[in-house]
Amino acid sequence: MTRSILITGCSSGIGHDAAQRLAGAGWRVFATCRKAEDCERLRAEGLESFPLDYEDASSIAAAVGEVLSRTGGTLDALFNNGAYAIPGPLEDLSRDALRTIFEANLIGWHDLTNRVIPAMRAQGGGRIVNCSSVLGLVGMKWRGAYVATKFALEGMSDVLRMEMAETGIKVCLIDPGPIETDFRKNAILQFEKWVDWENSARREEYRASLLDKLYTGSGKGPQWPASAVTDKLIVALTARNPKPRYYVTTPTHVMALAKRVLPARALHWMLAKG
Repeated sequence: MTRSILITGCSSGIGHDAAQRLAGAGWRVFATCRKAEDCERLRAEGLESFPLDYEDASSIAAAVGEVLSRTGGTLDALFNNGAYAIPGPLEDLSRDALRTIFEANLIGWHDLTNRVIPAMRAQGGGRIVNCSSVLGLVGMKWRGAYVATKFALEGMSDVLRMEMAETGIKVCLIDPGPIETDFRKNAILQFEKWVDWENSARREEYRASLLDKLYTGSGKGPQWPASAVTDKLIVALTARNPKPRYYVTTPTHVMALAKRVLPARALHWMLAKG
């Protein structure tokens, strides 16, 4: 039987690669995006696509309704993927900025997940895979809002895994590190929307380095292709007894090890060096 999966954030990067790879492997893929024009492009590529915006509850409800209508009420897997960052020091981020990013990166994921669980319960099982980050394992400066959402996602996924243990629904996390995506481009849009850096107490730091790192990507190390995440996703979807977490990229493995073995002060010193 053809297996079905709902994937979010498919306009580019991780979500797009996952949608194309799984469709090529015989999965029925529902590839969603926030923007209608991106959905139209994906349909031209041969994918089933319609809008889903984590910040819009009605959009989530409509997308789940569309999936279940097309499948006759079943869904084998969900890959929660779409997310963004609001870069900048925490002291420069407003209450509204944090509220918005939590809606997009956590609360919307929770809403979508809860809407597909009944179908998975009814069919006796399913897979829920949440795309987290190395920044769900350790925190780094200037990334506080994103770190907060990913730390929360890690904890929420662990609890959901325990709560679903007797249902046949398996819950996994994927923790990527640096991946070649449009992540920085999307972060710039959020930065310009929310951060008034010219009136910040840290404006000289922005001028000295932060703006350059954001707008040019200076100082970034090697990046891995989005396909590296899809490789782990396929394992999480097909393993009889999937792992709670799948690490992607060398930096993620290094940081996971460092968090386990280093004293907190040593770890924070290392992270502060960037």
